Amino acid sequence: MDKIIDYYFSPSSPWTYLGHARFTALAARHGARINVKPADFAGAVFPATGGLPLAQRPKPRQDYRLAELRRWSSYLGLPLNLHPRYFPVAADAAARMIIAADLKHGTAAALDLAGRVMATVWVKEGDIADANSLAALAAQARLGGTALLQRAEHEDVRNRYARNTEEAVARGVFGAPFYIYRDEPFWGQDRLDFLDRALARE
Repeated sequence: MDKIIDYYFSPSSPWTYLGHARFTALAARHGARINVKPADFAGAVFPATGGLPLAQRPKPRQDYRLAELRRWSSYLGLPLNLHPRYFPVAADAAARMIIAADLKHGTAAALDLAGRVMATVWVKEGDIADANSLAALAAQARLGGTALLQRAEHEDVRNRYARNTEEAVARGVFGAPFYIYRDEPFWGQDRLDFLDRALARE
């Protein structure tokens, strides 16, 4: 039986950024296929599942989030700006561009672009809500620059983004990143060891 992982994420999530490279390497090691499913967490998933935007969370939760981000960044040896210039940031356009890359160029290209988008927020102080920034990222990834950004506005891409979001809520997704393997959910980059074990069972 094929190994297929549904990967729900937001391109603006620091936790998705911290887990992205490890997750893609893990999937490759097990010969698993990834379904790339960026979804609208801020606008739809959080409201439907009891999540709160960062600014609305109690201060102890905000403080602990920063402590955990600092801890994981150090542990993984990954650079991460705790207070990036462009955050919070609207992630819809970036999410649609990743979907467009998946549809036109395939999963590997979409995953590579997603990693570039996340690093733009959390390392490079870039604005992923800015069309010129997104076009430049697509160009750097050799995916067509402005052409890919235009493709991201097509109806089929918008519909897929909406379907990903509706599907995420229906399947009990509530945070990013969220991995589902054979109907078993794994929330967060700190659950990748458990996903690794699940993939190794067969």
